Amino acid sequence: MTAAMKCCVHKQQDLAQVTNPLVHQLSNESRVSRADSLCEFFDAQEVLLSASSSENEASDDDSYVSDISDNVSEDNLSTDAETNSQNACRAQNCTSHNVRRRSCLPAPGSANSKISLWNILRNNVGKDLSKVSMPVQLNEPVNTLQRLCEELEYSELLDKASQSDDPFERMVFVAAFAVSAYASSYYRAGSKPFNPVLGETYECIRKEQGFQFIAEQVSHHPPISACHAESKNFTFWQDVRWKNKFWGKSMEIVPVGTIHVTLPTYGDHYEWSKVTSCVHNILSGQRWIEHYGDILIKNTNSSICQCKLTFVKAKYWNSNVNEVEGTVMDERGKVVNRLFGRWHEGIYCGTPPSATCIWRPNAMPKDFEQYYGLTKYALGLNEMEPDEKLYLPRTDTRFRPDQRCLEEGNIEAAEAQKERIEQLQRERRRILEENNMTHQPQFFRQSCEGGEDMWVSTGTYWELRKDPGFDKLDSLILW
Repeated sequence: MTAAMKCCVHKQQDLAQVTNPLVHQLSNESRVSRADSLCEFFDAQEVLLSASSSENEASDDDSYVSDISDNVSEDNLSTDAETNSQNACRAQNCTSHNVRRRSCLPAPGSANSKISLWNILRNNVGKDLSKVSMPVQLNEPVNTLQRLCEELEYSELLDKASQSDDPFERMVFVAAFAVSAYASSYYRAGSKPFNPVLGETYECIRKEQGFQFIAEQVSHHPPISACHAESKNFTFWQDVRWKNKFWGKSMEIVPVGTIHVTLPTYGDHYEWSKVTSCVHNILSGQRWIEHYGDILIKNTNSSICQCKLTFVKAKYWNSNVNEVEGTVMDERGKVVNRLFGRWHEGIYCGTPPSATCIWRPNAMPKDFEQYYGLTKYALGLNEMEPDEKLYLPRTDTRFRPDQRCLEEGNIEAAEAQKERIEQLQRERRRILEENNMTHQPQFFRQSCEGGEDMWVSTGTYWELRKDPGFDKLDSLILW
């Protein structure tokens, strides 16, 4: 039995049992015990928090998290009835949602320590790195379009929001969802996703979560990725472009764009923008990532409440990292709910010591450090079942050969395919320019609704998928 086959039979284990992680953050251990990650979502009665698990004692100004005791709030945002219903469904092994996904990749990732980033970046200090071609060994076998889908890993938070009659409680769940989008990046500072080529698409149907997702690369310069997801409980869409700048020891990633979430049951329409991300120790030492800045979440259809989240920037004299603080305020600015925690560990509502856990990330898969630090959710994003080939357009990321070769451990083939695909893109762009033509996205269009220039779904993807089917339609030849 090969090593890859052995990996696939391993079950998940708790983060506290995993040693030698791919990327360490500044603190040696988190202040919230990682054993908590095995607890069920929203079950306040299973929240067990240690006072401090860091080797460095917290000061009086340190995070609220270190002050939480084992006391538990009885005012849980998830009712007992809802929790029992979820447990009953799991016990019955509901066949319609029982989807088995892989727990590892076909081959472990290769070490990229031999690549000289300095030789690549020294002439690009302060420049936008989206235009700089990087060796495929710096990539992970996940595409930027798939990364957008990762932001829906904890979509059950939106499902919870859609079931609450309290607008302040709905805002708490939406805020936790906004924070949860960053959790998967914790062990991913050692690699970068593949950049989509113009016209590339990605489809994801998650029956167990009840949503379907479509994304498309709608612009190359500037690079813009657009996505749209919908379920019976919510609609989610965004378009985003990244400005990447190298500053010598770190690389800053500044996202531009707005995230939209609607809850049709209540007519809510939430909007917010992402914070800045920064990868430290680019050239030497252990790379680690942090996110910092403010997120202001507004309901454009109601002024009853709004939420402000602050991703706290790390300080050299304080070992506390990844902290998030937030407040949900009414229309007069009065604080109704307080939020706090860490974006890689969990978000809590209330005040210590009787705070309620709203969200915590899933446990990492076994041997995740050998597989680019991908979460279990991310491991399944590039997986393609045989019958799916009959329905997907040829522009779907899962047909991309360089990414597939990297996933299978064939670095040489991946690099050759990457260069070929990039050259094809340059040739397509030259032809368009020579004929005074512009690229027209297939499934998204530009909109100026509300005075904001954004890309929104045309609503045609799923209909075309059914009739006549993508195999009967002319599509771009991307690879």
